[in-house]
Amino acid sequence: MIIVLLGAPGAGKGTLAGALKDELGVHHISTGDLIRAEIKAGSPIGLEIKRFVESGGLVPDEVVTRMIEGKVKSTASDNRGYMFDGFPRTGAQATDLDKVLSANGLAIDFALYMEASIDVVLQRLTGRRVCRKCGALFHLTNMPPKKDGVCDVCGGELYQRADDNKETIMKRMSVYNEQTMPIIDFYKKQSKLKTINADSGAEDVRKALLQILNGKKS
Repeated sequence: MIIVLLGAPGAGKGTLAGALKDELGVHHISTGDLIRAEIKAGSPIGLEIKRFVESGGLVPDEVVTRMIEGKVKSTASDNRGYMFDGFPRTGAQATDLDKVLSANGLAIDFALYMEASIDVVLQRLTGRRVCRKCGALFHLTNMPPKKDGVCDVCGGELYQRADDNKETIMKRMSVYNEQTMPIIDFYKKQSKLKTINADSGAEDVRKALLQILNGKKS
């Protein structure tokens, strides 16, 4: 099974992927995780990406695609399938992903569009808190820590990311609508788009995805 997760920041892609990757037994390919891992490892592509990140620029499509291509090539033979989270982000990346998969005898089964309203996105992201020490995530409303400002896991300080404010979120949404929404049409034209109401709770979204999967298997 090969799935692409689509949705605006705050739609819950990471939460859903985290809940399902083990249950489905697929490789969870998150571009954010891959970028951090490559930079930490000091690999050639990691050093290339680091230069873009440190200069404040965007990592080019071609570089991100090469990173994804390397991951797919190294894991395709185990036939576990993939859940792509955070890729593709542009129409060019969507086309490139099809080519990468095709070169390895694979194809996307469907793209899951997690459709979330702006009010829900704002509520989720402005309430998010992160542990400075271990990186654990909390939410002031949905998953508050036992003690205000303190991580339940390691006791570290919780903080709000600089980009988790309304003004920045609205800008991110604008970029998302401009760059990523065309991907919705890309997969719709391939008859591979499935839409889920991401305003629902995480468990409801998970059940909706499992219903889609069961339908594909039947």
